[in-house]
Amino acid sequence: MAAKLFPTSLPHSNEVEVMGVKKSFIQLNELEPASENTNEQDKDVPNVNKDDVEERDSWQAVHPTLRERNALMFNNEQMADVHFIVGPPGETQRVPAHKYVLAVGSSVFGAMFYGDLAEGQSEIHIPDVEPVAFLILLKYMYSDEIELEADTVLATLYAAKKYIVPALAKACVTFLETSLEAKNACVLLSQSRLFEEPDLTQRCWEVIDAQAELALRSEGFCEIDLPTLEIILQRETLNIREVVVFQAVLNWAAAECRRQGLEVTPSNQRLVLGKALYLVRIPSMTLQEFADGAAQLDILTLKETRDIFLWFTATKKPRLEFPLMKRSGLMPQWCHRFQSSAYRSNQWRYRGRCDSIQFAVDRRIFIAGLGLYGSSGGKAEYSVKIELKRQGTILAQNFTKFLSDGSSSTFPVWFEHPVQVEQDTFYTVSAVLDGNELSYFGQEGMTEVQCGKVTFQFQCSSDSTNGTGVQGGQIPELVFFS
Repeated sequence: MAAKLFPTSLPHSNEVEVMGVKKSFIQLNELEPASENTNEQDKDVPNVNKDDVEERDSWQAVHPTLRERNALMFNNEQMADVHFIVGPPGETQRVPAHKYVLAVGSSVFGAMFYGDLAEGQSEIHIPDVEPVAFLILLKYMYSDEIELEADTVLATLYAAKKYIVPALAKACVTFLETSLEAKNACVLLSQSRLFEEPDLTQRCWEVIDAQAELALRSEGFCEIDLPTLEIILQRETLNIREVVVFQAVLNWAAAECRRQGLEVTPSNQRLVLGKALYLVRIPSMTLQEFADGAAQLDILTLKETRDIFLWFTATKKPRLEFPLMKRSGLMPQWCHRFQSSAYRSNQWRYRGRCDSIQFAVDRRIFIAGLGLYGSSGGKAEYSVKIELKRQGTILAQNFTKFLSDGSSSTFPVWFEHPVQVEQDTFYTVSAVLDGNELSYFGQEGMTEVQCGKVTFQFQCSSDSTNGTGVQGGQIPELVFFS
């Protein structure tokens, strides 16, 4: 007599009932041999032939690929031969798994289950991995699917590193790189150092250097560990005023006091900072900045305060424990899009109209400002509004003034903070000037400009109402960091 096929839905137990007899999940795939002697009772029992099997598809047939069938086993008790207790005490989750699948996907699991020192444990405790991250890891190993979110990606990266799953680790790093911005750059720098991810570390430094004020003023800066704080304070290329660095260090120290259960006082802030305080380049502040800030906050000793005042003012300067030289910062680069400039008696006029151009780059950069032409009729002052947009959304703008000396030179106008610009996407920069109507203007414009390692592409902007385009007009330069 042939065995009856199990139902098309995957059974929740390893046994199902066939003709009153319990059969295992695997046994149901085998046909029992028919008896040679058929009596009257046997005639009442229907035989299951090949046609019957084809008419009632099994769950394996419904999911024809190995990947689909493996995916069904993810977080499934069916045929599970190991269980993990994942998470710290009090927050654990019990996760079923299959040793063979895990061993195929990870050399760590392979050694754990099938190596020379393999143990036959049916339950394994993993207190240092978050349950959600462990499930993301297992889902990838069962199905090749990767589901990452901002609040779980770091925990997932830790799990991928712990169990040596490089493809998942790479996906986590890529996710972090695409979500990297000034407010999380310091935290990600700390994590990238911990996980030994040099590419991510380099990307973090690019953001921190170019957008240092935003990065150090962020809440994320206060969450970093002391070694990462010290490395940031030693950074020569931070694009930042030292008075902002000093205030950021005080904010970090206050947060560290709270983490250690200490009252936030100047003495405790100095205590948690230790030698890191002497990495702040206090002598590179202006005398006014020092007098209005650090000198009044009691975090320095009286002797240190006196010696710094003497260093600013005395002929014979005392020896200081603080670095003396100002940070070099980043050197701005200038993209020139015109090959020549000119002026005529009836051009270039403003009257509050907008000059605008679109650009794209082939690698990520930080736009810091614009170079603009000034008056062709002698010395003049201009009021100007500059703006950077992406797909109609304003990313940065600034209202300011600049003084033109009457020459054909360009004059820099800066955004408040450098703005991160992604590759292969068109952005729009605009300038609305008010002042002496007659100005220099650019000629022989280029649609593509190579500037160091960055290639710029230009195209006309529909926002331009004053005649500026690719071939000629205003906005002769883009100022950027890369």
